[in-house]
Amino acid sequence: MTVPTIPQLQPMPEDWRRALAVVAHPDDLEYGCSAAVAAWTDAGREIAYVLATRGEAGIDTIAPAECGPLREREQRASAAVVGVTAVEFLDHHDGVIEYGPALRRDIAAAIRRHRPELVITLNHRDTWGGVAWNTPDHVAVGRATLDAAADAGNRWIFPELAEQGLDPWNGVRWVAVAGSATPTHAVDASAGLERAVSSLLEHRAYLEALTDDDPETYVRNFLTGVAHSVGERFGGRPAVAFELFNR
Repeated sequence: MTVPTIPQLQPMPEDWRRALAVVAHPDDLEYGCSAAVAAWTDAGREIAYVLATRGEAGIDTIAPAECGPLREREQRASAAVVGVTAVEFLDHHDGVIEYGPALRRDIAAAIRRHRPELVITLNHRDTWGGVAWNTPDHVAVGRATLDAAADAGNRWIFPELAEQGLDPWNGVRWVAVAGSATPTHAVDASAGLERAVSSLLEHRAYLEALTDDDPETYVRNFLTGVAHSVGERFGGRPAVAFELFNR
């Protein structure tokens, strides 16, 4: 009897200089791919973060007016750990983001501002691998980001952006989706994994509300577990997986 082999993930492209990561909430990138971001910034690549919300509805015990600024501060500190200083917030409402032209326009504007070759987002499908239901915010932002990568290059979609000085940018070559159940590519997380742990730990208020476990134990177990699981399909090295869409 032939033992089935595990399909291997391909290395992510390396011939790029600028990336833009677009997600719904503070901590989305830290759960999804900050070890890869650390490796990329170490190599001299420029990464910017755009978040659709400030995560103001994410902590039950803290009112949104207080929670939003708190989570913004945690996100900026978290990004800095992995070498990212450009962090922007689009101020859509946490929990009720609507997919549609307004969201696509805001993300297309961000793509035109930052002019990335690689765009990164989070799982846009209804479930996490058919096991857990995804949130509407993740679905809306992920889907809108995939669409906005094309919108950003079309001068006749959202022409008001050009009137605001944001000329079309048709230079997006790939959109990489983290947290996909059908990944195609991966990045070695060996060098960035410890900083990924430190980066997620900056979301202290959120973690303390999320779990009764010791935050460092929880974070380390989660991130290392995922990285080593992905590594089974990437030569045995801890890794971050992406589903890569070419453009």
